[in-house]
Amino acid sequence: MSPRHRAGEQPPDAPDPPPGPDRTEPTSPSDQVADPPPPAGVPAARASRPSVTTKIVVALLCAVLGFGVALQVRRTAAGDTLATVRPDDLVQILDGLQEREDELRAEIRDLTETLDRLRSAGASSAAALEEAQRRAEALGILTGTVPAQGQGVRITISDPTGSVPPEVLLDVVQELRNAGAEAFSVGPVRIGMDSAFDGAAGAVSVDGTLLESPYVIEAIGDPPTLSAALAIPGGVVDTVRRAGGTIDVEQVDDLTIEVLRPARAPLYARPAG
Repeated sequence: MSPRHRAGEQPPDAPDPPPGPDRTEPTSPSDQVADPPPPAGVPAARASRPSVTTKIVVALLCAVLGFGVALQVRRTAAGDTLATVRPDDLVQILDGLQEREDELRAEIRDLTETLDRLRSAGASSAAALEEAQRRAEALGILTGTVPAQGQGVRITISDPTGSVPPEVLLDVVQELRNAGAEAFSVGPVRIGMDSAFDGAAGAVSVDGTLLESPYVIEAIGDPPTLSAALAIPGGVVDTVRRAGGTIDVEQVDDLTIEVLRPARAPLYARPAG
């Protein structure tokens, strides 16, 4: 009869169990915390590493962020054009803008007074006719249909090599307009709201009229303000010189622009109201 063995006892002659991967040393209860299992369908070796898609997304975000930082640094380094202007020129520009603001405020007061006078006198009074005449003259100056007189600047652009393109002359007119000039002429042509520069370097035309070098541009406005606006570093003066031309700006106390534009009735626009 074979000897009986108590539960949990090993027969004396039984061999030791073979070592294997499932055999572990006993650990204390504090060391028995198991790592969380990997997601279903993902091998254990890959569960601890970020996916390839995640790496690509992170790399793209870093690239976009780096590009934005570089662009912002470049814009900051470039700065505003006015940051390189001399203090004296800035003072002149500021004074010109202040004078323009005062003129506009005075014009608002005059128009308000005129409106009150017209309301009290009636639309058929002499005051209404006088105001209409004054308005017609002002609009004629802006549209170029009446002569204009006042202080301003005379600009002479020489192009000995025929290398100044039409867009340079357009830049001059636009800069003068932005600085507050009210009437312009380029050579024998009065500049209006619909004027256009055309042609090519050495053969520039405006409103269908061929211009000859040197190009003479006259503008009525505040002379110091107009001169300072043209002389801003990187502005019109530098543009003309880079194109191969020379430019001379003369401040004039009494300038008369007699060349006129033909009056033309609008084809599509009409007064509203």
